[in-house]
Amino acid sequence: MNASSVSRAVGGPGGGAALAPPRTQWKGRIGILGLIVAEISLFAVFVVAYLFYIGKSVNGPYPAEVLELPVLGTVCLLSSSLSVALAARALKHGHVAISGTWLLATVALGATFLAGTATEWYRLIYTHGLTIGTNLFGTTFYPLVGLHASHVIIGLFMLGLCSVLAWAGALRPVHGERVEIVSWYWHFVDAVWVVVFTVVYVIGR
Repeated sequence: MNASSVSRAVGGPGGGAALAPPRTQWKGRIGILGLIVAEISLFAVFVVAYLFYIGKSVNGPYPAEVLELPVLGTVCLLSSSLSVALAARALKHGHVAISGTWLLATVALGATFLAGTATEWYRLIYTHGLTIGTNLFGTTFYPLVGLHASHVIIGLFMLGLCSVLAWAGALRPVHGERVEIVSWYWHFVDAVWVVVFTVVYVIGR
C-alpha cells in the first residue's frame, strides 16, 4: 500500500469521509452520555419541584391565566433535531457545504425557539407581573424553563461554531464524530423540551 492509499484511508488530503480512531470515538460518546445522565438528574429535580407545587400558589397570576402554548417554538425546536442529524450525516459522507447549510438551519430554528421564550418571559413579567418572587408558580416556572433555555444557548453556541468552521472550510469529514457528539447533546435538549412542555404547558395548565 503506497502513501497515497494510506492518506485516503485515514481521510488525509484527497481522501473521502473518515472516522476518528475507535478509542477516540468511544471516549467522546461515553463523555457525552455521562454528561447527559448528569443533566437528566438535574432536570428531574426541577421537574419534580414544579409538579409538587402545581396548584399551590395562594395568589395569581395562575398558569391557566397567563400561559400560552408555544406551538411555533416547539415545532422549530423539534424540527431542528432532524436538521442537525442531516448535518452530521452529510459531514460523515464528505459533503461539508451541505453539512454547513443544515447546521445553519439548526441554529436558525433554535434561535427562533429562544426568541419565543424571551418574548414569553417579557409578556409574563411586564404584562402580567409574574416574577420569580410573585408566587410558587413563578418560583418554579422560571428556574425550570430558564434551565432549559440555558442549555439551548450552549447548544446554539456549539452548533454555531461548527457552522462557521464548515463555511470557513476548516471542518472536515474526519471531524464527523465530533459533530455527531454535538448533535447528541442537541437531541437531548430537544427531548428535555418535550418533558418541560408536557409538565408546564399541558399538565400544569
